[in-house]
Amino acid sequence: MFHRLINFAHPVLSLPRLAKRIIALCLDTSFCILAVWLAYYLRLGEFRTLAGSPMAPVLVSVLLAIPIFIISGLYRAIFRYTGMPAMISVARAIGIYGLLYASLFTAIGVDGVPRTIGLIQPMLMLMFVGTSRVFVKIWLGGEYQSRLKLATLPQALIYGAGAAGRQLANAMSASHEIRVVGYLDDDDRLHGHVLNGLPIFSPEDLPGLVISRNITDVLMALPSVSRQRRNAILAQISPLRLAVRTLPAMTDLVTGKVSMSDVRDLDIDDLLGREPVKPNALLLNRNTHNKTVLVTGAGGSIGSELCRQILQSQPKQLLLVEMSEFALYQIHQELQSLALVGLAGPREADGVDASPKVGAVSAGGMSSTEIVPLLASVCDEVRMQEIMDTWRPHTVYHAAAYKHVPLVEHNPAEGVHNNVWGTRVCAEAAVRNGVRNFVLISTDKAVRPTNIMGATKRLAEMVLQALAEMGLAANAQGSPAPTSRTCFSMVRFGNVLGSSGSVVPLFREQIRNGGPITLTHADITRFFMTIPEAAQLVIQAGAMGTGGDVFVLDMGQPVRIMELARRMVELSGLRVRDDNNPEGDIEIAITGLRPGEKLYEELLIGENPVSTQHPRIMKAQEPFLPWHELQTSLNSLRVATSVNDVPLIRGLLQQLVSGYQPAGEVVDWVYLAQERDALGRE
Repeated sequence: MFHRLINFAHPVLSLPRLAKRIIALCLDTSFCILAVWLAYYLRLGEFRTLAGSPMAPVLVSVLLAIPIFIISGLYRAIFRYTGMPAMISVARAIGIYGLLYASLFTAIGVDGVPRTIGLIQPMLMLMFVGTSRVFVKIWLGGEYQSRLKLATLPQALIYGAGAAGRQLANAMSASHEIRVVGYLDDDDRLHGHVLNGLPIFSPEDLPGLVISRNITDVLMALPSVSRQRRNAILAQISPLRLAVRTLPAMTDLVTGKVSMSDVRDLDIDDLLGREPVKPNALLLNRNTHNKTVLVTGAGGSIGSELCRQILQSQPKQLLLVEMSEFALYQIHQELQSLALVGLAGPREADGVDASPKVGAVSAGGMSSTEIVPLLASVCDEVRMQEIMDTWRPHTVYHAAAYKHVPLVEHNPAEGVHNNVWGTRVCAEAAVRNGVRNFVLISTDKAVRPTNIMGATKRLAEMVLQALAEMGLAANAQGSPAPTSRTCFSMVRFGNVLGSSGSVVPLFREQIRNGGPITLTHADITRFFMTIPEAAQLVIQAGAMGTGGDVFVLDMGQPVRIMELARRMVELSGLRVRDDNNPEGDIEIAITGLRPGEKLYEELLIGENPVSTQHPRIMKAQEPFLPWHELQTSLNSLRVATSVNDVPLIRGLLQQLVSGYQPAGEVVDWVYLAQERDALGRE
């Protein structure tokens, strides 16, 4: 019975305030009549019909009690009175009522009405009215407090009233962090209808709903909508200062495992605005499935994603080469977990279509891939030779590199040593041990570089180009040299969104801390791609290599970092603070270009790139030095790095790398400190 009353509490509380006051007033009127009827029974020992003389106490009771209760405020805020204040208010009102009622019927007296009625009836009224208030508190108090708490939660609308939207609403119904109050949907046939107790609104009504319903969040439940339509929706929402978040993967929604913690910030893929291209499963598996694959820099942003997606193809062995102990531990643990549950496929939440999981899980439910974590520096010739000689990998993805432009500019010798010498060490070890495919992860900063990092990555490309040419020449002459067995290729692309060095996690942290967002230049632009998309394209490009290929990924249009920052602020429900909007929330501070930083990046040195069988992958025609010339210069460069002769390092890089123009003076910390010490001694 009480459970049914609890279920009835919600519709009662949903009534208008005036209706609830009328109900309370009618209830108290009934108490006046009931109290008179029971008072007669207690006085006479029998029930009397309330007609004739007994009607006088009834009419007086109603005419006295209701005005007194109204004046005492018992109908103004019934549901806000709790505990002792409620009882004191009721006792005060009944006390005044009882004094007047007893004065009339007991002190003065009325013909046909026993004088004791004037004393008994007010006592019964106190009991009835007081008990009713306690009952209302018990019955409706919990629900009312719950509604008050819900009213303080962020109010959200789900964009999309389809299956995904309904499942998301169900998942959010028990959330104590956000309250879903309705749907938005583009289908005008649904507008004005109610779905599972929640109204469906037109997106055109959103500006008004933000004000009338205090909307703070929009949850996107549009898993199959085109990128163009999604961008149009985001453009519509951006001016309204609403936080936009997205739903989890559909697999989680179907299994009912969704919680508020699963609802993520808007995908960085949505900030990028690119339509994902479904990967070619044949290319993804050509050099990985049932083969021994080695990934250097396996704990880095790109290296770790390569490992995740390679694991999907179920290689025979996956060798993780990493210099950082902690990074190696993390990726090894993650990959082991993925292998155990068979979740090694690309993550749909990152905006990349998941290709079929070719042999991702064995019959026993566990991946048959042997995952081997190997602590090693790619610059260590003995260690890399030992690793490749032991496992004889079929494919090597060389992702290990120093990629942070300012840090490499301040530590140029280490940048050259790791990026150039490390690539040469791994490539030569691959040749000696019969590796069939060697893929270098390069960067757009290798094109006409203005910094050491970009120059070293271009020089690393040249090392592979020269080795590939030597191998192709050996093949043409019928030589059995091991060089001829290794197919070298390079994959060049721009920044990846969400990587450890990307501006996206930095901007998110700065927004979370209240700003300012730090930007080096108002006009700076960059190419962007999500990590999963970049990793998939690297694997597919490597599978198309024939020897010495420089593949360039189609990065779309360059993105102005200022616009990216503004969009991130707006989609967090905040406003940018600037001269036009001094009352905004987050300021964007311009700090100036860092050493070696360019305003814009390029992907091609030469012209006329060649298309490939993949729409997002092109092949560049880039000049390079033959190995016998390059080797001499590389040896000179190694000597210069061993003594930290930074001017000589820069000079040699200028000779070797076409288009390299250092921006600014030498900023190497060690070199500058040594110069200061030398000047001090003079």
